[in-house]
Amino acid sequence: MVKFTKAEKKVAYDAKLCQLLDDYSQVLIVAADNVGSNQLQNIRKGLRGDSTVLMGKNTMMKRSVRIHSEKTGNKAYLSLLPLLVGNVGLIFTKGDLKEVSEEVAKYKVGAPARVGLVAPIDVIVPPGNTGLDPSQTSFFQVLNIPTKINKGTVEIITPVELIKKGEKVGSSEAALLAKLGIRPFSYGLVVLSAYDNGSVFSPEVLDLTEDDLLEKFALGVSMVTSLSLAVSYPTLAAAPHMLINAYKNLLAVAVATDYSFPQAEKVKEYLEDPSKFVAAVAVSAVADSSSATAAAAAVEEKKEEPAEESDDDMGFSLFD
Repeated sequence: MVKFTKAEKKVAYDAKLCQLLDDYSQVLIVAADNVGSNQLQNIRKGLRGDSTVLMGKNTMMKRSVRIHSEKTGNKAYLSLLPLLVGNVGLIFTKGDLKEVSEEVAKYKVGAPARVGLVAPIDVIVPPGNTGLDPSQTSFFQVLNIPTKINKGTVEIITPVELIKKGEKVGSSEAALLAKLGIRPFSYGLVVLSAYDNGSVFSPEVLDLTEDDLLEKFALGVSMVTSLSLAVSYPTLAAAPHMLINAYKNLLAVAVATDYSFPQAEKVKEYLEDPSKFVAAVAVSAVADSSSATAAAAAVEEKKEEPAEESDDDMGFSLFD
């Protein structure tokens, strides 16, 4: 077996990473804390086909990215440099970023609570029989866990929050969880950022659905409309509101003065003779009743007839 020097290994690593940068335009930056070699190997197997996992020292990865940028003139990958912090790796892919991210998330394995480890989640010990003999009662008392003896074994009475998220695991907590056979933590590659053709974004973007995008777009249109109306600046979003507001202003002037125009005549006529409102409402009610009767008859006879939409504006039309 040929042994390579450190310099030769660096050259080979640079060549490999530069080749990956040439071949791929999408990259997931992942955290690899507490991920074992066997687990990483399983992830590589699961992603085999259109994705490649590359680990390495941050300094070597940054160096290779800079070398690639200098050789090719492609500055886009330089945006990866600030992301190469901590125990991270790169997943180069030609597939869908969301699908690859979901595939990576499948390879999580349970892990015991080791002393000194920072808890990534809250650890709660559930109530129930522990299977431990009564001589272990003092051990639970040290941790302020309420117990009772049931059928010759220790039973935990109520759920107990043993470790809070962000706290370090103590020796007593680790020993208790080991005795109970609880492996509270799970570890795997965690997607920190995504890179796609020069753009870097958080993994939450991958979870956005079409409905989320439509909702955000509608919110943006609403904000543009509000701003346009506030500063009286015409935009496509605000144009319908501006036209309606202008019509309302003209109508107000026409009602308050002798000035009139075709679209205001009916309004002024109804204001001068309010009884016409009653007649219009009666006509509308009759029309609705007739439509309902006709619809019921059509359903009974199982006839498919095109529905007619009525534009009931009580005789007011902006365009007649």
